[in-house]
Amino acid sequence: MACLNVCKDQRYAEEKNQKIQEVCTLDGTTDWHGRPAVRGRTGRWVAGILILVNQGLATLAFFGVGVNLVLFLTRVLGQDNAEAANNVSKWTGTVYLFSLLGAFLSDSYWGRYKTCAIFQVIYVIGLSLLSISTYIFLLKPKGCGDEKSPCGDHSTFEIGLFYISIYLVALGNGGYQPNIATFGADQFDEEDPNEGHSKISFFSYFYLALNLGSLFSNTILGYFEDKGIWTLGFWVSTGSAVMALVLFLCGTPMYRHFKPQGNPLSRFFRVIVAATRKWKVEMTPSGEDFYEGEDDKDCSSNESRKIVHTHGFKFLDKAAIITSKEMNQMGKGAQNPWRLCSVTQVEEVKCILRLLPIWLCTILYSVVFTQMASLFVEQGAAMKTTISSFHIPPAGMSSFDILSVAAFIFIYRRVLDPLVARLWKKGLTELQRMGIGIVIAIMAMISAGVVELFRLKYAIKDCNIDCENQSSLSIFWQVPQYMLIGASEVFMYVGQLEFFNGQAPDGLKSFGSALCMTSISLGNYVSSLLVTVVMKISARDDMPGWIPGNLNKGHLDRFYFLLAALTTADLLVYVLCAKWYKYIKFEGKGGNDSGNIGQAELRV
Repeated sequence: MACLNVCKDQRYAEEKNQKIQEVCTLDGTTDWHGRPAVRGRTGRWVAGILILVNQGLATLAFFGVGVNLVLFLTRVLGQDNAEAANNVSKWTGTVYLFSLLGAFLSDSYWGRYKTCAIFQVIYVIGLSLLSISTYIFLLKPKGCGDEKSPCGDHSTFEIGLFYISIYLVALGNGGYQPNIATFGADQFDEEDPNEGHSKISFFSYFYLALNLGSLFSNTILGYFEDKGIWTLGFWVSTGSAVMALVLFLCGTPMYRHFKPQGNPLSRFFRVIVAATRKWKVEMTPSGEDFYEGEDDKDCSSNESRKIVHTHGFKFLDKAAIITSKEMNQMGKGAQNPWRLCSVTQVEEVKCILRLLPIWLCTILYSVVFTQMASLFVEQGAAMKTTISSFHIPPAGMSSFDILSVAAFIFIYRRVLDPLVARLWKKGLTELQRMGIGIVIAIMAMISAGVVELFRLKYAIKDCNIDCENQSSLSIFWQVPQYMLIGASEVFMYVGQLEFFNGQAPDGLKSFGSALCMTSISLGNYVSSLLVTVVMKISARDDMPGWIPGNLNKGHLDRFYFLLAALTTADLLVYVLCAKWYKYIKFEGKGGNDSGNIGQAELRV
């Protein structure tokens, strides 16, 4: 009898475990076959780790090209410092500008998995073309491309082929980046407390993987490329991108997917048109005449969650008012989407309008961030770059930025966040962390300016643009500015990823991540514009400008201090925007509310 009871208990435990394994996710994700995703068989950290490794390899490939691109343009293509810095800023800006295209295709038509796969293929094609064109056409005469042996002139066809290849790399990486971040977050069901916590952690690990992936490029590849071995560096990048693509495809059966919600532009303009058509309609204070849409609380439904109505932008609320005419149309089973929109559709538009001021304030921070890939490298190249007989590649100094990111992610998650939670009874919000990032960026620019003052103080007289070590000041004096940039990234960019992904509506998650990428894009374009304007204003008959080819004859320090002043003004505007912002509030699939709402807090 006892044995029979034991068998019943075992059978009951097995049935219970099987039921647990068959529980579907509550956020509406599906599996590869389009069926509701089973929690125990899909997603979570198994899929998340695959995506993190994929991100690391893809980033290694990207920075294998980008980290020394400014030196490639000066040494191989013969461009001067200002022109090369502008071209790198434009290229980097275009990379992130393409993120909007990738996000649009993902949210509207293809879905995140298909979008990531297609753009990674384009990425591999661009890197392969770059490697081939560099080896066959650009490195002439043989052995050129290092610090002492610049290459000769190139034909229009050769230069055109080079730009086609690097902008294919920009298209592939740009369209892939915002979607892989969001696709990784999709593997965790935020309606489940445990997976919701893992989703928050994923963004920190995602940014860590991004930086660790670039560590190899900034050290090993950066060293070989600085020595003029460009073909090896580009082929290693190509191989890394191929490995990333294969690894991504291997995880296909276990991924969770959100179905695309359709063209977000049409939904946006429907609300605007519907509200305009009803601009004379009076609203009730209680909002009882608002159209809520169809009621669907099935956990297996793939429809996006409803958004709770918020105050503000009251004109847009008129798009959700049900008039007698719409009531009659609904009774007949007909509804004009250009005259009546649901509360959720209206709140989507409100959400975008509330995000824009915050997003605009992050652009100037990205101007500071982009200096690390351009002017920091040129500044380092004009310093003492040798220890005994060992040469330190100026681009390799960004390794200190990567180490800083890794260290501060650990410090924030393990030390600062728990400490702040004890003192204030809750952790820092994403907006507060982004504000801290801007403050640290200001400190980084001040540090870079002070280093440049001392570099000029120890500059070697009568040193032309081609002489080695234009200053006796060691390149290691750049370490503080790189470390400060890395610390600011942890607060700004990780906070941005969490903020824009969490605050974007379900049908615009990739767009939310693309906002973060586009901020970097516009930051590069603004940096390029700022360099051009500064050079035109500061260059006179007897003055070569602040950023000439020979930095010993310029005043790069003034440019850094100018950026510090502009970022300080940006911080003041950001604080006002953050205090005005209201958090979005979702209605969960099971009827529970998720998310935060109310006045955003920012203590600085």
